[in-house]
Amino acid sequence: MFRTALRNVLAHKARLLMTVLAVTLGVAFVSGTLVFTDTLKKSLSSQSAKDYEGVAVSVTSYGQGRDENGQKEGEPGLSQQTLDKVKALPGVDSVSGRVSGFAGVGDENGKLIGSGWSNKGGNHTPVKDGKDPRYAFIQGAGPAKADEVALDKATADAGAYKVGDKVRVATNGPVKEYSLAGVFTTEDGSVQAGGSLVLFDTKVAQELYLKPGYFQELSVGAKSGTSADKLLADIKPLIDVKHTKAQTGAALAAEQAKQIEEGLGQMGTMLLVFAGISLFVGVFLIYNTFTMLVTQRTKELALLRAVGANRGQVMRSVLAEALVVGFVSAAIGLVSGVGLAVGMRSVIGSFGAKLPGGDLVIAPGTVIAALVIGVLVTTLAALLPAWRTGRIAPVAAMGSAHLPATSKSLVVRNVLGSIISVLGIGLVLLGVSSGGNNGRMSIGAGAFFMLIGMIVLLPLLSKPVIGSVRPLLQKVFGVPGKLAAQNAVRNPRRTAVTAASLAIGLTLVTTLSVIGITVGKVVDRMSTEKLKADYRVSMAGDIGGLDKSVAETLAKTPGIKAVSPQTAGYFMVGESFRSASGVNPAAIGQLLNVEVLSGSLDSLGKGELAVAEKTAKEQKLGVGSTLQVQYEDGEKGSLKVGAVYKDMEGLLSPYVIDDKILSPHSEESYIREVYVNVDGGASKAGHQKVVDALGKNPAINVATQQDMRNEMGGQINLMLNIMYGLLGMALIISVLGVVNTLAMSVFERTQEIGMLRAIGLDRSRVKNMIRLEAVVISLFGAVLGIVIGVFLAWAVGTTMAKAMPNYELVLPWDRIGIFLLLAAVVGVLAAMWPARSAARLNMLTAIKTE
Repeated sequence: MFRTALRNVLAHKARLLMTVLAVTLGVAFVSGTLVFTDTLKKSLSSQSAKDYEGVAVSVTSYGQGRDENGQKEGEPGLSQQTLDKVKALPGVDSVSGRVSGFAGVGDENGKLIGSGWSNKGGNHTPVKDGKDPRYAFIQGAGPAKADEVALDKATADAGAYKVGDKVRVATNGPVKEYSLAGVFTTEDGSVQAGGSLVLFDTKVAQELYLKPGYFQELSVGAKSGTSADKLLADIKPLIDVKHTKAQTGAALAAEQAKQIEEGLGQMGTMLLVFAGISLFVGVFLIYNTFTMLVTQRTKELALLRAVGANRGQVMRSVLAEALVVGFVSAAIGLVSGVGLAVGMRSVIGSFGAKLPGGDLVIAPGTVIAALVIGVLVTTLAALLPAWRTGRIAPVAAMGSAHLPATSKSLVVRNVLGSIISVLGIGLVLLGVSSGGNNGRMSIGAGAFFMLIGMIVLLPLLSKPVIGSVRPLLQKVFGVPGKLAAQNAVRNPRRTAVTAASLAIGLTLVTTLSVIGITVGKVVDRMSTEKLKADYRVSMAGDIGGLDKSVAETLAKTPGIKAVSPQTAGYFMVGESFRSASGVNPAAIGQLLNVEVLSGSLDSLGKGELAVAEKTAKEQKLGVGSTLQVQYEDGEKGSLKVGAVYKDMEGLLSPYVIDDKILSPHSEESYIREVYVNVDGGASKAGHQKVVDALGKNPAINVATQQDMRNEMGGQINLMLNIMYGLLGMALIISVLGVVNTLAMSVFERTQEIGMLRAIGLDRSRVKNMIRLEAVVISLFGAVLGIVIGVFLAWAVGTTMAKAMPNYELVLPWDRIGIFLLLAAVVGVLAAMWPARSAARLNMLTAIKTE
């Protein structure tokens, strides 16, 4: 029987090739993800360990904390005195103090080099022989003066900078020019991620990022013979344990490796989810393939039964075929996955990120996972056809090429499908009523049951849905159209399995599209309806806050008529910390469209407070109410409520106050953005006026309303395109499923097609009949997927509506139309080979076929 199974595998190579391809794609996705994440994990962990070579102990400051009353306690960092005490310990060989923060370098046109979120600045700390062990200088030397900097090689090359050149560098304040003292190479993660690294003299870096005389981190080297644990025990009594953490370099490297593993784990999980979707869709193709092969070999299997093979042997022979196909598919998928991992590294590199080098990691677990998944998925999908094969009696099999499902089995199936579907819909509606993250989890579970219920119920749905379009097909395409509709529902189970694969893919695509487009429209409305400012000034990449000099400079610039910072601060109300926005009372009404429900924004100029509607209701506040607050510096005060406004999440905090009142209570005001209006409104000249006023600062972004819309729209479209790409594999497998179904349909109707040809149906109309059947099945699955996708998008969107003002579901009809068109194209392409085969059948031979 095993030899028979192998012979059958080789005898149906064309049919099984599609199954092999489907399983291979899914396994490649899984193994490629595992190889890529394992390789990246090892490379980043090795890089992290390399960064801490020679570091026996690392001491990190958390900065100042706050006591129960909200007042700051502790020191801002590790003081020079602490460094000197550590350095004086008998086992210490060297100590280097580190500080870091944002720094942007401009090219000759003033444009920022590198990605804003990974542009970093730090200090050069010579330890021995005037060298800093973290950086290898290939030109010049480290900065030794206040007006000198050093750049990493990639940034120096991008800006065409050489030692001695003037370099424009900005942190969060005005741009400054420095002399380039040296160029270095480094394994620093910010540079590897496509950013830049600027090294300053230590005193300059402390003034920029912390406070003179203080460090954020101490790297301690041990003398020969001194253990890291012994040194750690000696250091701990010298530091403030409450606001500082000391650990060995090895422990810190292990901690970072764990963080890397957790971070990559999230990405790996997402990729594996999409791989799972592809494999799930592949199950339907495998099921159809083996159903088709078993049907084609019905007489052969009956003959085996007649000569002595029992049910178990026949069933095992089919499962043996599945095992062979699964093993071959898994092996090819594993090899393809390694290639996919290499490709993923190249794609990420094309975005500017420089992944650390290293050999590919093909762990034993990856090989085992690929083989187990490939074999298990194929075997499980072939289990039902194999079981049905064993149940066919020899005499019945000799007399019938294909047995229809009994009415009893369809009734059981429909009842079961209805129960599962109702359960799924109930969970979705429960999630809608619950809202929040818990609600979305309930919706996710409901979506799963809805899809399972849909798959079970599809045979029931196929006849009325496809039957409803038969008159239209007959009217437009004549006899081929009528026959196509009839053929599509001839075997409702097979049609259902084929349509299900397309429905699953389009359910996910539609859900993502509707949510993405809707969120984009909400953001767009926020920027057009709520924001009246011509420009928003912020740090590049929205990393860090602006210096207060930005707003002051713009306010003094001729041609700029309104300026307001949006200072992010807070104060304590009762026992809770509450976020507050510091603004310019004289200009905020010109820059933001604040819908005042009671009172007036003019009250801000009198030192009064404006409160968002939701917060006012929670705190039972109204115009004239008095609010007792405690500021960041511990000072207490009373604020009178002068206005209640409609919530503007994302633009204003729940409490709005004059910045002149809020900022003095904070040592370092955090200005998220500055809103600006210029004379004559937004224009190219107006934009340039703002840029010039800020000294063409490469670290500062000046965005128009359209820029803000494009930025958010671009992010959403990028996310959707990535999702479309990941789901594309599932749709490719769906195409193969349609091909299989049509091939099966042609095989079953060989005699019928011969008769149709004999009574006058020419080859072109035979092809049209097969093509239309494919299009009908594809569109049937697509419509179901789109309907369920819209329903799920509505459910998820409802849970987000409370957190997003002006939320309103948007149906992207253009994209839905494209999805339907693509489904039709899928049907046409999938029908090419089966239609050609049907049209080329010899008429007389086909008529004689049993």
